[in-house]
Amino acid sequence: MTGESGQSGQTGQTGYDDALARLVTPPAVPIDARGDWDAAESAVGVRLPDDYKRMVATYGWGEFCDFLYLRTPFGTSEYNGIEWQRTYPPGSPDPDTECYPYPLHPAPGGLLIWGTTMNADRLCWLTGGEPEEWPVVVWSSEGWYETHRTGAAGFIGGWAAGRIRSGLLGTMEPDLAPWFNTFRPRVDRCLRLSEGPLPHDERLRLLRAALAPTTDRGTWRSEHDEMGQDHFATVDTDWLLTYEAPRPHRIRIGFPPEDSEHVRRRLFAAAELMECQVLEVLTAAGTPLAAWDAVTDEDE
Repeated sequence: MTGESGQSGQTGQTGYDDALARLVTPPAVPIDARGDWDAAESAVGVRLPDDYKRMVATYGWGEFCDFLYLRTPFGTSEYNGIEWQRTYPPGSPDPDTECYPYPLHPAPGGLLIWGTTMNADRLCWLTGGEPEEWPVVVWSSEGWYETHRTGAAGFIGGWAAGRIRSGLLGTMEPDLAPWFNTFRPRVDRCLRLSEGPLPHDERLRLLRAALAPTTDRGTWRSEHDEMGQDHFATVDTDWLLTYEAPRPHRIRIGFPPEDSEHVRRRLFAAAELMECQVLEVLTAAGTPLAAWDAVTDEDE
């Protein structure tokens, strides 16, 4: 698949007008959002676009809509950072043919990675010319590509709002407001619950009421049985939750380690409202815990 897109109505390349911040609520405390831009630009050998710098300062390292991962040049994680594309992915067309138009570093105007996706696609700039004019190249993990004539912030905002269509990335789930999660240390716990007398929808309503305010993060239902998942997040505490049903029905939650006791109290109180008993507390890998605050190798 190849192609170029230049949709009308999207944020332009020449500036960052806070349209993205109005569309997607920034985190209260961005992670890896501040640092020495001169050193970062020296490391990659080019000046970076201003819209990207503003986006990094506003959001930091994290993910939009559980799918688009924004990298920053700061912090110490091996999974963060911007970098040149130096090799052709497996399955890419022969670089000597006209089917493959993108140069790679150290060739002038090579691809510079500023983000990735959940599916290991690369989000790149094509770095020829002035930084504010660099288009975004989506380079799929299978070697396909798309070119979008917009900057990084405009691309993310356009995709999240449904203005930019991508045959490689797909689209946002309908009727969901876009969101951002910081990449930060989280503890994952799973509460296995007894059935109780209430129907699923009422249990879910009570759970979300007990943790309110919350915001939707998507719903999945099986076409063949009654299995399903409801994803949501707390607005004021940055907890990420999934309620699974029907049997055994479970609450899965990811939360900052310092919130552990607060999470325990609110979830056990929520289970009581749902008229369910907490049968077992598990790690994300399914290992039973003797105590809620027990720390395992899986949490580190």
